[in-house]
Amino acid sequence: MPDEKINVDAPGCFYCLNVKPFVRKAWSEATKDHFRNARVEFLKGMRSVLDDRINNLARHEVRGTHVTVE
Repeated sequence: MPDEKINVDAPGCFYCLNVKPFVRKAWSEATKDHFRNARVEFLKGMRSVLDDRINNLARHEVRGTHVTVE
């Protein structure tokens, strides 16, 4: 069932009636691939930012000194 396309075009919707058909006709497979790759690269960049932030927060910085009390 995941391979089935569901028609979600709403009657009278400007986007469904005008924009979607234009995009389907105007964009080639190469264009679709380019935008897909750009989306993947953007997400990789976000992952890198999050990984760096997690690493910075996970560092345990020792504050002060340990003193033995007699």
